[in-house]
Amino acid sequence: MDATVWIALWAFSFLASHLIISSSSVRARLINAVGAQPYRGIYSLVAAATLGPLIYEFARNKHAGPILWYLRAEAPIRWLAWILMLAAFILFVGSFINPNPGGMAAAGGGTEPHGILKITRHPSFVAFSLFGIAHILMNGWAGDVIFFGMFPALGIIGGMHQDQRKIREFGENYLEFVAKTSFMPFAALISGRVRWTSDDMPWAAIGAGAVLTVAIIALHPMIFGGNPLG
Repeated sequence: MDATVWIALWAFSFLASHLIISSSSVRARLINAVGAQPYRGIYSLVAAATLGPLIYEFARNKHAGPILWYLRAEAPIRWLAWILMLAAFILFVGSFINPNPGGMAAAGGGTEPHGILKITRHPSFVAFSLFGIAHILMNGWAGDVIFFGMFPALGIIGGMHQDQRKIREFGENYLEFVAKTSFMPFAALISGRVRWTSDDMPWAAIGAGAVLTVAIIALHPMIFGGNPLG
């Protein structure tokens, strides 16, 4: 079977299994049947069983399939990819420093957004999306587009899915948080639902994100192959 088809099948398997197992009905049934901790183990095993082969298949068959576009020689697009990666790292680090109240790193139930949550209530999901988009811009081969396209698909569908599930779990508290924030970056700020203050500036996330961006650019050829600098 063609490598591009295998990448597509494993990407679909990872996304589908991830969303099915974390859906409210399946998640509740599994937790009732085996308990919360074993459920987390099942979730992790299924994720590893689909993500592992996907990464293996892609690593062996980078740039598989026909080329759909080639933008690596375009300096503005390359700069855009770097900026997207910097933003992705800042948001990803920020998601641990200032987590969504419905996320795994938080207790849940809070309604007042602050810091990076005023930019987006799902910083980790948006980070995954920006990571994927940046790499799609630089890798226009069909197999690469499918692999990296999985990240924005997971980010967008996962964020929407989490909102629905947390509204059912936390009720009015999470609904109030959703009303004050936005999934789309900066939409809540532009619409005036929240106001940015100097106390909201995520300096730690910005510093860590900048360091990670520089480190990845320097180490990318050795770890992943390819040269982000061209």
